[in-house]
Amino acid sequence: MYIDFHDNTNSVPTDYIDLIQRLLNFAAKKEGITSEAEMSVNFVDNKEIQELNRNYRQKDTPTDVISFAMQESVEGELEIVGEDMPLTLGDIVISVDKAKEQAMEYGHTDERELAFLTVHGFLHLLGYDHMNKADEEKMFKRQEEILGEFGIER
Repeated sequence: MYIDFHDNTNSVPTDYIDLIQRLLNFAAKKEGITSEAEMSVNFVDNKEIQELNRNYRQKDTPTDVISFAMQESVEGELEIVGEDMPLTLGDIVISVDKAKEQAMEYGHTDERELAFLTVHGFLHLLGYDHMNKADEEKMFKRQEEILGEFGIER
């Protein structure tokens, strides 16, 4: 899978990015995603993610992760499909500030929190959600399965 990383904070260690790349490839394989798929992971600060959260979700507060899925169909939108086109999953945006805050709050490493947020965002790209209790249970169970099988425990 092709993953385009952008660290707007210049603060994410390369070994964390390597881990996240391996984790995403592992998760993609577990979810049956083709190795030809493309996506991006963007590391930002609280200010930048708050702007995105305000503009796209009408919530004027920083959040930990936002996903922009490219495979969601919008009513009235023309579907462009071609056999030669790669599967573009979308973009994951992670607040490094929020990840660090939550790692301290939950008593685990920044690395574990970034891994959790990455899998959470990735599953959103694939259509998982947590708008109701049943969907939340399904998504969170899948997150823990992927992280556990990869070797990242709480």
